[in-house]
Amino acid sequence: MPILLFLIDTSASMNQRTDLGTSYLDIAKGAVELFLKLRARDPASRGDRYMLVTYDEPPYCIKAGWKENHATFMSELKNLQASGLTTLGQALRSSFDLLNLNRLISGIDNYGQGRNPFFLEPSILITITDGNKLTSTAGVQEELHLPLNSPLPGSELTKEPFRWDQRLFALVLRLPGLASTEPEQLGSVPTDESAITQMCEVTGGRSYCVRTQRMLNQCLESLVQKVQSGVVINFEKTGPDPLPIGEDGLMDSSRPSNSFAAQPWHSCHKLIYVRPNSKTGVPVGHWPIPESFWPDQNLPSLPPRTSHPVVRFSCVDCEPMVIDKLPFDKYELEPSPLTQYILERKSPHTCWQVFVTSSGKYNELGYPFGYLKASTTLTCVNLFVMPYNYPVLLPLLDDLFKVHKLKPNLKWRQAFDSYLKTLPPYYLLPLKKALRMMGAPNLISDNLDCGLSYSVISYLKKLSQQTKLESERILASVGKKPPQEIGIKVKNHPGGGVSLTYSKNFRKLLKEIIGETAPRLTELNTKEFAGFQVGLLNKDLKPQTYRNAYDIPRRGLLDQLTRMRSNLLKTHKFIVGQDEDSLHSVPVAQMGNYQEYLKTLASPLREIDPDQPKRLHTFGNPFKQDKKGMMIDEADEFVAGPQNKGKRPGEPSSPLSSKRRRNVTVTHDVHEEKMENGQISPDVFLSKSAAPELMNMAGDSILPNQLDPVSDDFTSLRKDALIHKPGSNALIGGTKNCSVSVDDQKVLITSALETVPNTLQITPAMAQGINADIKHQLMKEVRKFGRKYERIFILLEGVQGPLEVKKQFVEFTIKEAARFKRRVLIQYLEKVLEKIDSHHLVNSINHIDSRSSC
Repeated sequence: MPILLFLIDTSASMNQRTDLGTSYLDIAKGAVELFLKLRARDPASRGDRYMLVTYDEPPYCIKAGWKENHATFMSELKNLQASGLTTLGQALRSSFDLLNLNRLISGIDNYGQGRNPFFLEPSILITITDGNKLTSTAGVQEELHLPLNSPLPGSELTKEPFRWDQRLFALVLRLPGLASTEPEQLGSVPTDESAITQMCEVTGGRSYCVRTQRMLNQCLESLVQKVQSGVVINFEKTGPDPLPIGEDGLMDSSRPSNSFAAQPWHSCHKLIYVRPNSKTGVPVGHWPIPESFWPDQNLPSLPPRTSHPVVRFSCVDCEPMVIDKLPFDKYELEPSPLTQYILERKSPHTCWQVFVTSSGKYNELGYPFGYLKASTTLTCVNLFVMPYNYPVLLPLLDDLFKVHKLKPNLKWRQAFDSYLKTLPPYYLLPLKKALRMMGAPNLISDNLDCGLSYSVISYLKKLSQQTKLESERILASVGKKPPQEIGIKVKNHPGGGVSLTYSKNFRKLLKEIIGETAPRLTELNTKEFAGFQVGLLNKDLKPQTYRNAYDIPRRGLLDQLTRMRSNLLKTHKFIVGQDEDSLHSVPVAQMGNYQEYLKTLASPLREIDPDQPKRLHTFGNPFKQDKKGMMIDEADEFVAGPQNKGKRPGEPSSPLSSKRRRNVTVTHDVHEEKMENGQISPDVFLSKSAAPELMNMAGDSILPNQLDPVSDDFTSLRKDALIHKPGSNALIGGTKNCSVSVDDQKVLITSALETVPNTLQITPAMAQGINADIKHQLMKEVRKFGRKYERIFILLEGVQGPLEVKKQFVEFTIKEAARFKRRVLIQYLEKVLEKIDSHHLVNSINHIDSRSSC
């Protein structure tokens, strides 16, 4: 659940105007609203929490904190006014204190027990300022200073006011007051030169120097991408640089390495991404990053830690170690000079071990707790967090499972006990959980020692209680206005009292309120609004100015009583479908509150399964599916048993493995197979018109792909999916045994070609009936909702008649699609129509050439 805190500069300098006529404060408000709209595009924004802080005195600077909703946030944002000094340091301190209110209560920082990257509250602090001089009651400040005194108990446990999951970004407005005549330069937005830039870089963020509105929009787009779940770590090199790698990918010892020259990748201050679990939405991990000190029972207090842990990496190539069932944590590093250097070495099968100084008891550098390794595809660098001193533990566990079969001997137990002595105490509990997950016996005592003294544990509990009280006090002051200045007195009027006129009017008003006298119409001052009268549509009705029940005439008492009872008890019924008036009386400030609305929506659908077969856009029918890589149901075709290597996928191997066909024959299988493989190009709508040309060829020399268009002529499709058998007027079912060999099939097709004119039994009346059925089906298919157009193209394939008839049916389908605004379908049909026209033109030219040659 990311936290987005906006720190708005409300100093008097934000009232300056830009060339557009708007003030800097107005631009800041618009930038926040635009950021929220851009962020709302991401489904993960439903869990966002928004906070608003200004430059006012604490705690009144907090306009929207932990308890306020999005509507309150937007209302406070629109009501901001610019006045006061530029107290940026105090405002930043108040913002970080607001983010850190509940951390000690929840134990998310886990002081003295290791740093868990999966215990985090990712926070983005966005400040919008004009970058002017920092002013305070003491004068002008040249540098940015954050106050050291904090009202939060336990703030002394961390050296900096921020934490490793909190990053600061600054939008420094530098928009000119006069329109610039120079053309705007495109490219990345540079950092600003103000005092806040260094503070942003320390937290892992950056600043933006905004000079135009376009640059502001570009910065907001970039900030939306920065909302990531992760923590910032300082990576620093220890030891010598690695040997350079030659062009062949091997170590080149002849090339010197600059071990003493500082390189950008030697020290990087970057983020590691902590991805949430796909099922629970919460990050899950197993192993902490060790502390920079050894927990001892004799420590009277905890040493303060730095916000970002310093992780040192050794450039000695090692083999990445891992064993079965042992859990480990994997975090991707943000792109940096370090990741670029590791990827350029192109060594995805080696790793560099990482350490934390003074984390061990007997070793100054400490023992390795993980390693840096490039991914196999060389696209990113990952930090693998393993058990502490894993090079010793993993071989022991491997022998426990493979050699000792979970029954260790005395020598193994002694080696394991020696390893436990080098292990920080806070690693014992996660190691015990890991061994239980692996199915190993209980090798660690149940009386675990956290390594902290009783006084330290008591102090942490006391701090937690104090933090809870301080948190309630600060949050209770949110929304309250600062008190007025003390010492300003208002002078009384001369005479020492209120005038007689005011006193008389007040007593009169008081009597009317308590009911001693009722205000009459005659008592009203009619001179004040002389000449004004309420207009009525019906001139026969007189305006009802009475408010006393005694003023109602007798004939109108019942009607008035009914109206009063209806207004009081709300007994009137609304018409069916009529909304409450309150639904149409939403304030303008709440009309854009999409955050509460997004929380009520259902979870978004999952991504399309990449394993599902994709549609193959074949020639003529772009919605035909690729049947080689998909499961085929009963409605299409199913091949039982393994297929022979010498046969095509469309041919059966025996009569027992017959296919269930719906509207194709044996020769049409060849046509479909060639269409799917892309070996033939004639359109399916043009196949019948090309049949007479193929009939002139010799039967023995005709190849199977030349016979494909003819298959449609001696087999016709009816509405009820029955097949017309050549040589007779009978109609048979769609299932047909196809146990014909390749040679017999060729002879059968050749003989069928020779007798095509005598075997076709489709009369013009039959063709007209088939086309009428197809036309009726086309009208129904076009009306259907969705983009499943495959049935439409199948129906167009079955149109009987010459090419002109097919063209008429395509034009008819286009008109029907236009009626129902099926734009995508119209585009496909127009492509088919162009192919028909081009084929008709080619046939006409060939016919003219043949006549001229004669």
